[in-house]
Order: sequence, then C-alpha cells, then structure tokens
Amino acid sequence: MSYLRFDKTLMINLEESLLREILRTNKSGAYHCTTIVDCNTRKYHGLLVIPVPYLDDENHVLLSSLDETVVQHGAEFNLGLHKYQGNNFSPNGHKYIREFDCEKVPVTTYRVGGVILTKEKVFVHYENRILIRYTLVDAHSATKLRLRPFLAFRSVRQYTHQNDLASREYQEVENGIKTCMYPGYPELFMQVNKKNEFHFVPDWYKGIEYPKEQERGYDFNEDLYVPGYFEVDIRKGESVVFSAGISATSTHQLKRTFEAEVADRTPRDSFYHCLKNSAHQFHNKQENCHYILAGYPWFKCRARDLFVSLPGLTLAVDERDEFEEVMETAQGAIRNYMSGQPMDYKIEEMGDPDVLLWAVWALQQYARDTTREQCRTKYGELLQEIIEFIRQRKHPNLFLHENGLLYTNGTDKAVTWMNSTINGLPVTPRTGYVVEVNALWYNALRFVADMSREGGNAVLADSLDEQAQVTAKSFVDVFRNEHGYLLDYVDGNMMDWSVRPNMIFTVAFDYSPLDRVQKKQVLDIVTKELLTPKGLRSLSPKSGGYNPNYVGTQLERDRAYHQGTAWPWLMGFYMEAYLRIYKMSGISFVERQLIGFEDEMTSHCIGSLPELFDGNPPFKGRGAVSFAMNVAEILRILKLLSKYNL
Repeated sequence: MSYLRFDKTLMINLEESLLREILRTNKSGAYHCTTIVDCNTRKYHGLLVIPVPYLDDENHVLLSSLDETVVQHGAEFNLGLHKYQGNNFSPNGHKYIREFDCEKVPVTTYRVGGVILTKEKVFVHYENRILIRYTLVDAHSATKLRLRPFLAFRSVRQYTHQNDLASREYQEVENGIKTCMYPGYPELFMQVNKKNEFHFVPDWYKGIEYPKEQERGYDFNEDLYVPGYFEVDIRKGESVVFSAGISATSTHQLKRTFEAEVADRTPRDSFYHCLKNSAHQFHNKQENCHYILAGYPWFKCRARDLFVSLPGLTLAVDERDEFEEVMETAQGAIRNYMSGQPMDYKIEEMGDPDVLLWAVWALQQYARDTTREQCRTKYGELLQEIIEFIRQRKHPNLFLHENGLLYTNGTDKAVTWMNSTINGLPVTPRTGYVVEVNALWYNALRFVADMSREGGNAVLADSLDEQAQVTAKSFVDVFRNEHGYLLDYVDGNMMDWSVRPNMIFTVAFDYSPLDRVQKKQVLDIVTKELLTPKGLRSLSPKSGGYNPNYVGTQLERDRAYHQGTAWPWLMGFYMEAYLRIYKMSGISFVERQLIGFEDEMTSHCIGSLPELFDGNPPFKGRGAVSFAMNVAEILRILKLLSKYNL
C-alpha cells in the first residue's frame, strides 16, 4: 500500500478531504497548490502560480483550476469541484473519486459508471509549466474528455471579479490556444498532446469562495473567467497530456516530458522520503542565484530562515553541492551587506542582528558534514570577516559591550525569529541582551577560534578564545536565574522571566557557556513546560500572556504567533540538546518524539509540515502549509539519529 494514499471514504467526505492540501513546485519560484480533491480553498491556490517580475515581486495565479468532464452517449459527468455561497459545492465531482495516491506524483482515480479515469499532475522543474496526464483505464463505449480552464490572472494577494477590461481574445497554437487577460502578464499557452477542438464559450463563474481565507478573517470570494473548453476523444488504454505554461511547447513531446519528470521525482514512500521531497520544493534557482524560500504559499527568501534551514534541506539529504550553491549566493549577499553595498540579491531581512550568527552556525554544520579543513578552505575567510564585522561594532544594531555580550535594540523593530508585529511594533519586544543571540555569539567565537588555530592562525584563535571566556562568564551571570533556567532577554534592570524556548539553543550548540549540570537544568524545564508532540511552545502555559491558539483575525493571530504556539523547527534543537545530555540512552525518547511529525504526513499539506501548531491539544496545524525550517530541522535530526544508530 502506498504511504500517501487516501481511499474513497475519505475523499468524498469534504470535512476531511478539504483539510488536506497538495503542493508541487518547479524549484524556481512557481508552484501548484490545492486540496486533494482539487477544490481551491485559499486565494493562494492554483494550478499554475508563477512570479511575474515585470509586475511586482509577488506570485500570480494564471490558471486557477481545470474542470474535467467525461462525455459518453451525450451524457456529461463533470469531475470538477468549487465552493459557492451558502456552503454550496458544485459540480460535486468528488463523488466520483475512488482513491488519491501521491507516492511519486498526485494521482486521482475517478469512476463514472463503467469509466475509470486517472489524473496525474507534474510541475516541470525550472519551467513555468504544469502537465496533467489523463489515462482512460476502462470504458465500454466511445468517450470524450472536456477540459474547462478557470483563469484568474491576478496576484496571490488579490482577487479577480467580472470586469470589462479582461481580454477575451485568444489565438490558436499547436493543439491548443494562447490567451492573456491583462497587459503586463505573460501569455498562457494551453495545449493538448493530440488533436482536439476548442469551443469558445466565454463566461464568468461568479461567487467562488475560499473558506481558508474566511477562516483567517479576510475577503474570500472572487469570479473566475472561463474562455471555453477543449474537447478530445480518448480511447480505452490511451493517455492524453494537457500542458499549461507561459510558452508554447511541442505537443508530440509532452508524453516523453511527463515521463521524464516523473522519473526525476523522489518517491514519497516513507517519512524520510516525504521530507526529502518536501525539502526539494523550497529551492528557488533564478538568474544564476540559488535561494531557499521560507515556506509556501506566501513566503519569500528570508535570511534567517535560509541559514537555519540550509543544513537540513541539503546536508541532511546528502546534497552537499546544493548547500554550496546556496551558500555561494548567500555569501555574496552577506558581503554586500557588510560592505554597505546595495542588496543585489532577493534575500530579505539580511540586517536582522542574529542573521550573520546563524550563517556561522550553518557553516559549522557544513564543517561537521565534511571536514573542518574543507570548510576552512571554502569559507574560512568569510567566517573571519563576519566575526570581525561584529567585533569592530560595524553592525548597526549589534553592539559588543565590554562584558563580552551582544546588545541589540528590539523595542521599535522585531529583531529575532519572534518577529510578529502590530502597527509596526513587535508583539514580543525582545531587546537588550537576547539569550539566543549571545548563545550564537559564544558558539561562533569558539568555532572560528578552533578553525583559525587549526589553520595556523594562533594569534586570531587566542584573541577569539579570550573574547569567548569573557562572554561565557557574563552569559552565566546575566541570563541564568536561581530557578535554573535562562532569562529570555535582559535590558538593564528589565529582565524577561518568561519561560521561552530560546534558551534551548545554549544546550544544543557545539560550544556552550553552560556546564553540563546547568545544561540539564535548562533541558528539564523546557521538557516540563514547553514540549508538545508538534514542537516546542513559544511560551510556557505558566507564563503571563499565554495564548496557544493561532486563530481568528490577523490581529488576533499576530498576538498569538509567539505566545504559546508550538514550532517544529525548535524541536530539532531540542532533540539535539537531549542527545547531547543523554547520548545513547536518549535515542528511544527522540524516536518517540518524531512520531508526532510522521503523523502529519497525511494531514494538512500532505508530505510536509506546516508553519506552526496550536500549543494546546489537539495541536492543530496552522499558518503556511509547508515551512522550510520545520522540514529542515526534522531531517537534520533524522540524519543525527542515523549516526547514533550506526
């Protein structure tokens, strides 16, 4: 039985099937995302969603969906599904679904009387093109297939409605048509691999609703334009391939292209392979640059997310070349930032004060995966530049004090991963000496010191070690309290006593200012107050302001974002910390913790992990459907476990 298979009982139950989403990407910014019954429930959903740089830096939905109709003896059976006002679904094509399988590519099997039809979808890598293959497995009489495209031509942030500006013009191309609704957009080419008829029957389908947007407190309805439909004969045993892209394709090559793309996919036949497949989808290669997108469907490339997720998305799946490619782009962005040059890279938030330190951590993982010598050869100069940039107080919001700690102003702007804001001001204003910033700093000092000494630069190594000793003493004095855990931040006389997960990094990193007893005390309180089956809570239930449910309007969700919600990526560092303390005896515990994430492979966005979870049972998944740091950190722990189990 397939690892990701859903039977008829689940598929026809919309309360279950509409909650499960599918995501495919082309590794260069475009994607296809919808529910497993092909009913769009978000404004971000669509069959072909692509960047349109000429217009803006957002993705745009060109082809929203494609309704299939099976025609026999003049009788029509529409396999599509849309939600309209009043909780009305039409045309209820889900009732014909017999199963959905997603081991290599999404495959839906329909049964209409004596007709059995399968539908398979692939997004062509590095091309803005989706291919859909229909195979008539069984039929007892002549069968036609009608394909009715629903067009949007709008940003993922907006909606389209019936208007007189939308162009109805189209031109015939090889076995299809091309059309463009508005100036500035690329033409959409829709083609079939065999001769067919296009019937021009232009119409607007009004009042289509997106319940996920309604749930999030946004507008949630739009109108979609349908230019007509394609009609093609299909014989028993025959496959027909439909292509939608922004350039013409040779239709006689479509079957071969489809098969080649399928062969290039990682089978999602296990927990590990699901995560590996998901990891590939965050890669974004364009204009000779290689980025990591923070998540789908609305995130771009963010510096912190890139460095935190990079080791897990590449090294943990034995793709060292991919790490080096991304790092080549990131290295250019880092140097641009440190030299005050214009940012020529599509990486956001490079100036956040912890970003350079996370870059050092990412390179540290590279050294662990390869050798220190190889890391020093490729990145030694960059590591020293980063350390000196901070030591010489060149960072505009990272100040090295005489006590060896780094100070940052987080009152007016969110400066860490806890970056939720309301009216431009941080909901969680972490300011002053921030615990993980200084844990990262100590770790970076020791790592670069050791690298320098091994490379023959004893003078620099001694200087960094001396700096680290000062930092270590101050770290313990400033952050450790009488209850054995670490304050989240300290700014003069203001101390945040909230129990938050940011202290776990001090236990997880290779170099820590804490001794073993102190580390275990931190681990124990994190385990007691923050651990859930889906990640670490961002705030303890015992702390003031605990708000574990990420629901409601944007304002309500912003207030809850880091006030008790559970984050899977933190679990990677927690499990690494646990193994550091308990070593071999901790393996069974860590393996049990991973069960909660394997359960998610058949929920939410199948085969991936969502952005965050509610902090209280039933720990429902929320936010972005697929989140890079979460996938990366679970993969990194799986790789770490494999070394323990050798």
